[in-house]
Amino acid sequence: MLKGINPLLNADVLFALRAMGHGDDLVIADTNFPSDSIARQTRLGRLLRIDATAAEVAAAILSVYPLDTFVDDAAARMEVVGAPDEILPVQAEVQKVVDEAEGRSWPMVGVERYAFYERAKKAYCVIQTGERRFYGCFAFRKGVIPPDQD
Repeated sequence: MLKGINPLLNADVLFALRAMGHGDDLVIADTNFPSDSIARQTRLGRLLRIDATAAEVAAAILSVYPLDTFVDDAAARMEVVGAPDEILPVQAEVQKVVDEAEGRSWPMVGVERYAFYERAKKAYCVIQTGERRFYGCFAFRKGVIPPDQD
């Protein structure tokens, strides 16, 4: 246990978050996502796990992880097949976490299912959650932390 660090953030996840740089993607995946096979194609090359809901995992990650303010798709969700504008409860929960972490409204963009798979393959890492609800898959692009002001 560490002070000020969410206990869901295990050593492997903390290593990956620290190693990532500006513009790297992180994928949070539900239990149905082909996490292991896609994770093998990422920069990290292996699957990470946090056995909690997608919203709990997103909250833990976003407690230490800045989103990229230079792009429009820094926070993304997998679209529902056949209903790309539909927002499912799991997605609404994660949207609330994103907004709270950023201190403002930060709408997630929708990404078509197969395009999301391709984005995930190019990500730095994939974190599989214990989320069993469908479409609990999200991508977050890492931003920067500005220097301290004197």
